[in-house]
Amino acid sequence: MREDYVEAVLEVANLIPVGTVLSYGDIAVLLETGGPRQVGSVLSSHGDGAPWWRVIRANGSPPLCHDETALEHYREERTTLKISAGHRTTGAERNWRVDMSSARWKPTESELDVLDIVRDRLILGMARPDLHGIFGTERAVPEMSAPHDEVDS
Repeated sequence: MREDYVEAVLEVANLIPVGTVLSYGDIAVLLETGGPRQVGSVLSSHGDGAPWWRVIRANGSPPLCHDETALEHYREERTTLKISAGHRTTGAERNWRVDMSSARWKPTESELDVLDIVRDRLILGMARPDLHGIFGTERAVPEMSAPHDEVDS
């Protein structure tokens, strides 16, 4: 995996505020590169120093095989949790997950500016020929996927 992509994913993960989360796909959308699996691969291989528990599946499920450790972090950071039926919880029930509708990070304009810098640095490092318009004054807010709170998996 490209070193600049690894660095960009880890940088975005480090920007996610305490008590909030993004999905793997959200990070791919913000970087305009890769997909959920690539983001997950980066965090699995290189995420030890990053807040990996803040990057989860779109349905609110924690990273595979790390649910107990993630739960400790969620409790400490007061990340909103729920059980499958939609009721808030502390994680005592087996089928808990992060409440994506309330815990998902919604970057402010200034935070989006920082994310744009990370993305632009990555895209420029890839020497892509289709860079026209990324430095324009008009900027669309990235369209992240809808929370999959209703999906049970």
